[in-house]
Amino acid sequence: MDDRFDGRVAVITGGASGIGAAAARLFAEKGACLALVDRDAAALEGLAADLSGLTSVSIHPGDVGDAPTVTRHMADILDRHGRVDVLFACAGYSTGTAVPDTTLEMWEGVIRANLTGSFLWSQAVLAPMREAGSGSIVLVGSQLAFSGGKANAAYLASKGAIVALMQTMALDHAAEGIRVNAVIPGAIDTPLLRRAFARAPDPEAAKARSVGRHPLGRLGTPEEVARAALFLASDAASFTTGTCLRVDGGWLVG
Repeated sequence: MDDRFDGRVAVITGGASGIGAAAARLFAEKGACLALVDRDAAALEGLAADLSGLTSVSIHPGDVGDAPTVTRHMADILDRHGRVDVLFACAGYSTGTAVPDTTLEMWEGVIRANLTGSFLWSQAVLAPMREAGSGSIVLVGSQLAFSGGKANAAYLASKGAIVALMQTMALDHAAEGIRVNAVIPGAIDTPLLRRAFARAPDPEAAKARSVGRHPLGRLGTPEEVARAALFLASDAASFTTGTCLRVDGGWLVG
């Protein structure tokens, strides 16, 4: 089957919750061995225990934006699994602030988690992928990178840059058998989104406004984005690279 990953290894950053955790479960069901990366060590341990009956899982707690940590984790992953076939770079967060209210520390934190983390982990997996002559990298953008949005300056900047990073990597590595794509979620019911609603003066009104932006009339689920990422990573998408796959409930056309 084109969507099976038997014998392959998938690295998932931000793998302890939300879209990352949903992807971990889905890739495990499709036969992939997993290397899960997240700041939340306890959540990683719990998820790994849940998935242990399905596949081999290694966990790698730490900061995705810290180069020495990424280097150390990558060496551990190759020592444990021997290869890397897929990267789903899902880690990220937002502060929900406009430029005047965004401190340099806040800006650098968001860029570090969202963009630098995607860069460092892409850089790390490219070495074994180039040696193998194959691989698939899936990054996570945002519908807001295309539509714009209020009071989320660092997050939107990082997501726009991720799309640009994806495109240049797709060109740089296509001849080496490595495909690079991005999923573009709409508003997805994740802990990150719930925190964003909680920052609003009226969280329920904020949620209603977000739902109303989607022609499908609801928020998305982490599993829906995970299925899109799995497709892009799989052999079913073997002629797909440099693509943004929208999973946005119609936000951008609406």
